[in-house]
Amino acid sequence: MPSKIRLYFSKELKANLQSNLSIEQSHYIKNVMRLKPGDTISLFNSVNGEWSAKIVSHNKENTEFKVEKIIKTKRIEHDLWLAFSPIKKNPLDMMIQKTTELGIQKFIPVLSERTIVKEINTERLKKIIVEASEQSNRISVPKIESLCPLKIFLEKFPNNGSLIFCDINCDKTDLKKILIKKNQGPICILIGPEGDFSEKERQFIIEKKEIFSLSLANNILRAETAAIASVTIVNYHLNLN
Repeated sequence: MPSKIRLYFSKELKANLQSNLSIEQSHYIKNVMRLKPGDTISLFNSVNGEWSAKIVSHNKENTEFKVEKIIKTKRIEHDLWLAFSPIKKNPLDMMIQKTTELGIQKFIPVLSERTIVKEINTERLKKIIVEASEQSNRISVPKIESLCPLKIFLEKFPNNGSLIFCDINCDKTDLKKILIKKNQGPICILIGPEGDFSEKERQFIIEKKEIFSLSLANNILRAETAAIASVTIVNYHLNLN
């Protein structure tokens, strides 16, 4: 039976590997969870899958472990991205956490004319992403890109990808028809800033190839609500196919 304690381990995992957890992970295992040598934990990463490992010893700073056997292999997942305009810290943290749990593979923060928050702490968000991945039983850990202007994001978006633009000025709600048309590349959901995109930006977005506009609700949604709702809806339809 897999251990209830799952930790992300970025290096290679394989049978009989003997290595150390990070200082932070070691503190969690030793002082918070109070595990002892001989106890079992689960380690995972996007490349090698999930493995059971036995605690060998607790050193001054690190916990040593030995990998035993594979529990879960890497599986194919929907290549679902989220492009968003940065918002305030608490709503942003919740948005990143919940959409990681829902299966986002890549986060792309974009700057628009009405973006209020101009900087984000990428390292802090990476920690939230890892913790949400550990908690939600997923094997892959999403990536987060550097902040970039909306125009550059649109220009660099893969030609074989599909961009779903959550547009409050749109009346299209049939996501099934949109996903039937999708290409073989990633599906990226685009969420606007507080106050939405300017009309100039909106026109620039909808003129791009492989852009599909979508209305999420009759009401105006907060950015974090729109992100969580759209990822949930898109995932639901993708999993039906």
